[in-house]
Amino acid sequence: MLRQPNQRLCRHLHSTTRTMASNRGPIGPPKTKDRGPPSKEDTQTDFGAMDVLGATPTPTTAIDACAHDGFALNSGLKIAGSGVLLVGGDAFNWKPWIREGRKEGTIGFLRNNKGQWEVAEHSWGLLDAVWPKPDLLILGTGPTIIPVSPETRKHISDLGIRLEVADTRNAASQFNLLATERGVQQVAAALIPIGWKEGTY
Repeated sequence: MLRQPNQRLCRHLHSTTRTMASNRGPIGPPKTKDRGPPSKEDTQTDFGAMDVLGATPTPTTAIDACAHDGFALNSGLKIAGSGVLLVGGDAFNWKPWIREGRKEGTIGFLRNNKGQWEVAEHSWGLLDAVWPKPDLLILGTGPTIIPVSPETRKHISDLGIRLEVADTRNAASQFNLLATERGVQQVAAALIPIGWKEGTY
């Protein structure tokens, strides 16, 4: 025995025909690029001429060029054969591939056995000593982006610093923009040369 559905609870299906839907307005891109007559108001804004950071001086630690084995900074400083650590408006040579117990002249590594970017905690000693600590550290991992090991992420997080990871060229560009916007006290960078190859330094 089949029961009849309750008419008050049943919903009816309605479909709209295509002709009714097309009466609402055009579907698809506009047929012309004409946006009407040009404005004759004297209060027009030239959005192309607006540069909100135009009057802001570029930090002296801004990266002007990423070389194969180093960097050129806006201050005229050139760093070769080393990475660079940019903290608080100062630039420091940075060689995180040198580990404790490593003999001079032997090969350095930045990856662990899982292929993750990992350096010893003493490589971050400057970040531990500086006060106030930067809010953000931009890490440039060389020619390509490499995932950072959980241990390295935890150590930087324990210092109270957020970590952003990119290849060195993009990390340098990001540092230049954010250091100009927010100031060199808020943003730090740790960059490996773009010519870095595992086991070559």
